[in-house]
Amino acid sequence: MQIDAGLGQVVATDTSQIPYYLVGDKWIHLPGSLKHITVGPAGIWVLTDMCSLFACPSVCLSLWSSGLLNQLDAGGDQFVVGVNMDDTPYCLTSSATVGYKGPDSPIPWTGLPGSVKYYSCGPFGCWAVNKNDDIFLMSVRSGKECESWSKGWSHIEGKLSMIEVATDSSVFGVNSAGSVYTRSILIGLIKKCVDSV
Repeated sequence: MQIDAGLGQVVATDTSQIPYYLVGDKWIHLPGSLKHITVGPAGIWVLTDMCSLFACPSVCLSLWSSGLLNQLDAGGDQFVVGVNMDDTPYCLTSSATVGYKGPDSPIPWTGLPGSVKYYSCGPFGCWAVNKNDDIFLMSVRSGKECESWSKGWSHIEGKLSMIEVATDSSVFGVNSAGSVYTRSILIGLIKKCVDSV
């Protein structure tokens, strides 16, 4: 149903929202039922089907915060980003993710401009798509201060339904027809993607 990869790790959920972690060529079942799972420099982070956020800095899951997030991504430089039910993007600084010690740790989510249904970050930027499948890019140099991202999103020509950025800055997108595009050919094929939608 959903898959994410970062730092050589792969995590996924199946159609029953059962989470898995890839070890070699075997999928290891993780406990619980999850709405979304992500892995990256900030660790493994998950959303339950009740929209609770968990941080998984090690093997065990710790209840972290109650929220109404639909999606999150841990692919940036130790920061976590998320989107709530109203398509509002958020950022959690690297100091908050690295400094996480348990349920009593502060959770200073910073709201960002724009309206996106899904977004993903890498070392140099965040890519997003909105409810109309429009594509956006925000340059990001650091997750230390989310407020410095307030310059907002730049519109990128084309249409994609989902977009992911790897920790090596590779970008992958899927359009509404299920065709997959990569950053190396993304710019050249976006026109084709738009024409086919």
